[in-house]
Amino acid sequence: MDLENIDTEKWLELITDYGLKIIGAILIWIIGSWIIKKIIKGTKKVMSKRDYDESLQKFLMNLLGWILKIILIITILGTLGVETTSFAAILAAAGLAIGMALQGSLGNFAGGVLIMIFKPFKIGDLIEAQGELGVVKEIEIFTTKLTGLSNREIIIPNGSLSNGNIINYTTEGTRRVDLVYGVSYDADIKQTKEVIMEVLTSHPKVLKDPAPAVTVLELADSSVNFAVRPWCHTDHYWDVYFDVTENVKLALDKAGIEIPYPHQVEIQKKG
Repeated sequence: MDLENIDTEKWLELITDYGLKIIGAILIWIIGSWIIKKIIKGTKKVMSKRDYDESLQKFLMNLLGWILKIILIITILGTLGVETTSFAAILAAAGLAIGMALQGSLGNFAGGVLIMIFKPFKIGDLIEAQGELGVVKEIEIFTTKLTGLSNREIIIPNGSLSNGNIINYTTEGTRRVDLVYGVSYDADIKQTKEVIMEVLTSHPKVLKDPAPAVTVLELADSSVNFAVRPWCHTDHYWDVYFDVTENVKLALDKAGIEIPYPHQVEIQKKG
């Protein structure tokens, strides 16, 4: 028996077997990488057309790229004859552990994705959510930043933001200002309505359509309360709110219509 010929045959067999596997793995890597680039490029185009936030696009592209590359590597290892079942199990266990550790962050990330998809608000909108009121400054992956009315920065996690009630004051373009004024029971209701309505119709930022309204709201214990409802553009809300409040007080005083308030009577003790 020629030992040299046997060793040569084994080496040729091994080289042929593993050589084909290596060539196949290289081809899979080249083709797989090309397919991954096409998938990422196509996904990016779709997201750009739908105006997804740029920061979210980058994050999703990186995440998608890593997932596809991991799948490609597992496929290549399987082609080379490596047992991938245990490898996949290790990855799954690691993913589960990471997911449990970052459960809150993943919830916030999912909330950010939902906000980007359904777009309940956009940057520059005045919203009220999670007990906070402010203008949307930035929509990030995990949080949304608002600028409060006192110029304070408010950071709300996207998870709780997407699962809670959101009031968007900007969407419709106009907003109703809800005010309530109380006058004395001795005051004439018709005159009071005319005085307040004059204040509303003379204000340059109060809209004619929808028309402002002044109605009797309730007969309270010590006053007749009027619901005053002017409309304005969203940007003018606080101007109208403060101006009308001041001007109604001045107009009622000028008309001799009393606004009730608690009186303190001082009783002197006799010596």
